[in-house]
Amino acid sequence: MACQAQKAFFPKGLIAITYDEAKIRIDQLVELLNYHSRLYYVENRNEISDYEYDMLQNELKQLEKEYPQLVRSDSPTQRVGGEAVAGFEKVTHIVQMGSIQDVFSFEEVEQFVNTVKQTVGEAKFVVEPKIDGLSVSLEYRSGELTVGSTRGDGFVGENVTHNLKTVRSVPLRIPEPLELLEVRGEVYMPKNVFFDIVDKQIKNGEQPFKNPRNAAAGSLRQKDPKITAKRELDIFCFNIQQVQGKELTSHKQSLDYISQLGFRTIPDYKLAETFQEIVELINKIGEKRFDLPFDIDGVVIKVDSFAQREILGSTAKTPRWAVAYKFPPEEKQTELKSIELNVGRSGAVTPVAVFEPVFLAGTSVSRATLHNQDFIAEKQVAVGDVITVRKAGDIIPEVVCVSEKRSDEKFFRLPDKCPVCGTDLVRSDEEAAIRCPNVDCPAQIFRSIVHFASRGAMDIEGLGPAVADALLKADLIKSVADLYDLTDEQLLELDNFKEKSAANLIEAINASKERSLDRLIFGLGIRNVGQASAKLLCQRFGDLENIMNATAEEISDIEGFGEVMAQSVYEALREPHMTELIRHLESCGVNTKFEKTASDEKLRGLTFVLTGTLPTMKREEAKELIEKSGGKVSGSVSKKTSYVLAGEEAGSKLIKAQQLGIPIISEEEFLNMIN
Repeated sequence: MACQAQKAFFPKGLIAITYDEAKIRIDQLVELLNYHSRLYYVENRNEISDYEYDMLQNELKQLEKEYPQLVRSDSPTQRVGGEAVAGFEKVTHIVQMGSIQDVFSFEEVEQFVNTVKQTVGEAKFVVEPKIDGLSVSLEYRSGELTVGSTRGDGFVGENVTHNLKTVRSVPLRIPEPLELLEVRGEVYMPKNVFFDIVDKQIKNGEQPFKNPRNAAAGSLRQKDPKITAKRELDIFCFNIQQVQGKELTSHKQSLDYISQLGFRTIPDYKLAETFQEIVELINKIGEKRFDLPFDIDGVVIKVDSFAQREILGSTAKTPRWAVAYKFPPEEKQTELKSIELNVGRSGAVTPVAVFEPVFLAGTSVSRATLHNQDFIAEKQVAVGDVITVRKAGDIIPEVVCVSEKRSDEKFFRLPDKCPVCGTDLVRSDEEAAIRCPNVDCPAQIFRSIVHFASRGAMDIEGLGPAVADALLKADLIKSVADLYDLTDEQLLELDNFKEKSAANLIEAINASKERSLDRLIFGLGIRNVGQASAKLLCQRFGDLENIMNATAEEISDIEGFGEVMAQSVYEALREPHMTELIRHLESCGVNTKFEKTASDEKLRGLTFVLTGTLPTMKREEAKELIEKSGGKVSGSVSKKTSYVLAGEEAGSKLIKAQQLGIPIISEEEFLNMIN
């Protein structure tokens, strides 16, 4: 490449450099740095050291600071993220970003291949890994990246150009100034980055990301691009959506072409002509699936010829020229070594299987929940048995069955007494869980403090499990209310606390006094009461005193509350230990009033049902918005339903709404109602 001849490093001093000299040097540096960036991030090799790269980038930063009018849009300095945005603009996709039909067996793959050949005659197929990430579009005009957007519902997505520019392997400019090129890719978070972030989240007492895909989606939709830049996202490009100025006739040709342009293309894409060849490639990809530095959840098989694709056409939802073979969950057999008992904040005793470590879905696994006594009895699980385990959704370890009975015991039986405090365990007729009724049980106190400080509750930054454990062991607290009596001096007596960290924690605790009352109610850990129901309580009664004085009948009158939940609230708030705790919190100055805002009333009296995948919001986010605006969310469609908020791949709820004549609205229409 031409860039290679320009490796000479200019002197560090930029004394009295003229405008024209600066422009020449900036152009040289941008080209040179982008060349080495492509080598490193796309081709996985390098020709200069990290130090040399940093020195070149520092020189560029100095020149751009001196001459800001010369900053190029494709400068590597523009990848760190600019100013935060208030919201994301909508982007209409000229070419629909459709989904592909999933298949789960080789028989279905063979049926797909036969159908294609019966329709178009002999055909070639491209077989490629299915990256488990977030689908995006990259649009280039005259060779420059102009718009980057999410898939959304396939027709309308969000403009996340500034965030996509922080992804190092996304070309900001391509060498051929085509009139128009739109490339589709999958943004993902590398496994090592994901595990590092989750480790930090757990240490900080934050709710960790569930999986790399969710982490990537959340990172790409950050309103502050600087946060996205820190998440070290990457991308694989796997399709040309539209192109002007270049004739392409096949999928493989298009992948080869965008690879030449500098895009990081989907790895290991291969041509196949027969069903047997396709199966061999699927198996090869599957064998190394968990050794890859990124997540894949299947293999995509596509007809190679664009002309044949035109003949095959599409259904309303998916193309007939492609299918996605989804991998079945990986299962392993291992010996059950022991069963541990964990006591939760509500006193529920949860049995946990501890087994000989096995490698599943890319990580070593040695523990899985056994849920309750009924589950253990149904599976007939006993210590010493050989069990089959897998990861549900390739994420959560679970026990599938007993594959070999080695124990003399029919199944493990939970003890009669709490494993932590020795109190007699109890089980009600209404549930499967066995509970410790002792509210002073150390395990329950620990869990209650961690929950109280969590982000969904009082959001006390810096008060994670490790700090909660240290405070309890030092006998500085015995309940959540004692947090508000802590002093800097007490914290400084503990290991790992310095003046700054102690002051920060005290400040975070004091700041939590101003949290909304619904957060406090949720933080108290009343059984069956989540964030949404806590808010409904506050909206109905206005302050904590009124809630405490309400009868079970008055509480059950709240739409969305059943008798069980109402009775749970009524009994919990009359329990002497809880009453004493609340009075202590009040004396510490914790907010006990609920302040309604104008937005709380906009959807009052309306009931919504959510179905399908929304373009830009998770369903949980939509639910939160509805409840925040005074509306209610129901799990089923009935004549009482006001609106059905429908996204892509909406199912039976949408059909029932159409049958009943219930108004069906899109995400955009819903947001207009809110705004």
